[in-house]
Amino acid sequence: MSCPDKKPQLELKLLEEIRSRRSIRNFTEDDVDDNTVDLIIEMGTWAPSGLNNQPWRFVVVRDQTIRNEISTKTKYSKIIRNAPVCIAVFLDHSQSYDYVKDIQAIGACIQNMLLTIHHLGLGGVWLGEILKNKEAVEIILGVPEGMELMAVIALGQTTEKRAPEGDRRPTSEVILART
Repeated sequence: MSCPDKKPQLELKLLEEIRSRRSIRNFTEDDVDDNTVDLIIEMGTWAPSGLNNQPWRFVVVRDQTIRNEISTKTKYSKIIRNAPVCIAVFLDHSQSYDYVKDIQAIGACIQNMLLTIHHLGLGGVWLGEILKNKEAVEIILGVPEGMELMAVIALGQTTEKRAPEGDRRPTSEVILART
C-alpha cells in the first residue's frame, strides 16, 4: 500500500475518534502510570494559544485524601473520589495576555487531553461545575498566587465496555449563514 492510500485511512480514523469520544464517569481502581499521564498533558500543551503564550498549568492528583477533599467542592464528588487520577487545569495569569483568548486556549488544551485519553483507550471527563468553588480547590492544591482553576479532568480505565451513543444537531441547524 502506498503512502497516499494511508492518508485517507488515517484521516477517517481521526474523524471517528473525534465522533466516538464521550464523557466517561466510571472508572476501575486500576492505576494510570505517570508516563501515560505525562503524554496526556503533553498532547494538551500542543493546543494553539495566542502569541504561543501557553497559559496552562497542571496539578496531577492521585492522593485519595486530596481527591476526597476536592470532591467535597462539587456535586460530582463520586467521579473525583473514584477516578484514580485527576488533573486540575489552571490558567497562569503571569502568562496571560488576553483573558478570553487564554480561556479559549485552555479549552483547546483540555479537548486535546480528552481526545488523547480516548485514543489511549482510557475514559475521561471534563468537570467544570467545580469552578463554583475554584478558590477552595486552589487552596487545597496549594497552587501559587495567580493560578486560576479552569477545570478538573477525571480519568482512568473505564468500566464502560462501549461508548454511549451520541448525537449532534445537524450542521443545517448550527450554521447561521454562508456568505
